[in-house]
Amino acid sequence: MIYSLDKINEMAEGDQDFVISVVTVFLEEVPEDLQNLEKAIEERNFEQVYKMAHKIKPNVDLLGMEQTRATALEIETLGKSEDNLAIIEEKFPLLKKDVEQVVAELHKDFQV
Repeated sequence: MIYSLDKINEMAEGDQDFVISVVTVFLEEVPEDLQNLEKAIEERNFEQVYKMAHKIKPNVDLLGMEQTRATALEIETLGKSEDNLAIIEEKFPLLKKDVEQVVAELHKDFQV
């Protein structure tokens, strides 16, 4: 398991509905954000690369995905310059793989 509910559970203070709602929002938003990030990379839209990576970052952080957060931060920072396309294209598959794995695990663990 590459995610942790520790931060969410701390915020939820025992409210299981809150946990489920955070997980549901993650499952609704992050895969779409990931698609938009991939499209922005393909289109070489660096402003959008920056924005999408920035949007993904707190969501993966909330699930304790430290390495994934670091990758999103790196892509976000790299998105500030068009000179970094090759590095972005190298880093993105790592981010995509982690997010897709967590999405699958959350679907299985929460049946949502």
